[in-house]
Amino acid sequence: MRILLLTQVLPYPPDAGPKVKTFHLLQYLAQHHEVTLVSLVRSAAEVDQAKALRGLCAAIHTVPLRRSRGRDLAHLAVSTLSGDSFLMRRDASPQLRVLLADLTRREPFDLIHADQLNMAQFAVDLPGGARILDQHNAVWTIVQRMAAHASYAKGLGLALEARRLRRYEARICARFDGLLTVSTADLRFLNLAAAEAGVRLPPTALLPIAVDVQGTPPVAREAQPHTILSMATMFWPPNVDGVLWFAREVYPLIKAAVPEVRFAVVGARPPAAVRQLGEADASISVTGYVADPQPYRAAAAALIVPVRAGGGMRVKILEALALGLPIVSTTIGYEGIEVEPDTHLLVGDTPAAFAGAVIRLVRDPALGQRLAVAGRQVAATRYDWRVVNPRIEHLYAEALAHAAKGRAVAALEVAS
Repeated sequence: MRILLLTQVLPYPPDAGPKVKTFHLLQYLAQHHEVTLVSLVRSAAEVDQAKALRGLCAAIHTVPLRRSRGRDLAHLAVSTLSGDSFLMRRDASPQLRVLLADLTRREPFDLIHADQLNMAQFAVDLPGGARILDQHNAVWTIVQRMAAHASYAKGLGLALEARRLRRYEARICARFDGLLTVSTADLRFLNLAAAEAGVRLPPTALLPIAVDVQGTPPVAREAQPHTILSMATMFWPPNVDGVLWFAREVYPLIKAAVPEVRFAVVGARPPAAVRQLGEADASISVTGYVADPQPYRAAAAALIVPVRAGGGMRVKILEALALGLPIVSTTIGYEGIEVEPDTHLLVGDTPAAFAGAVIRLVRDPALGQRLAVAGRQVAATRYDWRVVNPRIEHLYAEALAHAAKGRAVAALEVAS
């Protein structure tokens, strides 16, 4: 089939959660279909990076996404007056709409695959055999969970945005011919939103995020590691919230029990609040983006996922499982991933419980090794992209049938 894939983030290099998911899906699709990629980009460097995907795509088109504080304030003002979602308005792109209209006018596509909710607005009215929306998350739940941990004033704004997103998300999902979700929890939340909005979701498939387990050798870790590692994009608000919570409420408990411990925060674009952690405590290092994270992984007694707000699946957990890294997570952190606490990872939702789990791993390297072996095994059998991504073909067939039925009904209505 000829597939038009629309992405909000260029899926290369696969160094962040959404990019990992989409890159491995693209790897699969390229083996069986002809894919044209259209992606928003944020820099000239990303335009250049897109060239690495030429071997997977019949054609690649990039459109700059322009953001600034001034633009965001303008979008927020309009959103406040109109009652629609700020996040969706912020990513509106007339240039992308013009490109897609021209592209679909010149070339027929069997499937239009919109990757993430942000791209739904561009795909929903395009002509094609069928239209798929690939939901990395039930987005409204992320904002709602963030509201619960925010200050009073900020929480009110986030709660309002969550309500707007819930309505928007349900209604636009219902306009597609097929819907992909990564977890049963996300599907449950989307069904809840759809029921509230009085709409029905299209044919839906569960396709978990996949990683490259076969192509990823396990990390050779130090025999007695004493570093706690966070690896996450530091411009994603739930990641920032989690790191700050850990540093302020959990890490002091760990240091009191294990004074020689260290904390490494690895991830692109850390905000000032995160950078200040390293300035205030010599045992904390905030690196920003690193090209080669292997030395940090080798020194890690535990990779932590202290997420308190989020949705979908945490790719950093799947990658850590594939790498054979011991993991400590909150319950929300490993939501949607089929792993068992104390077998594949340790779990803590309070500062004391989270700290206790990390202390166990620092003091008992053998426990970390047992978790690492079991985690890599479950990743190989359940989350390798070669195992997961072929399942998409069934949804594609369902979506094409759904679209054909819709066109037949419309034709009868016109005839009558």
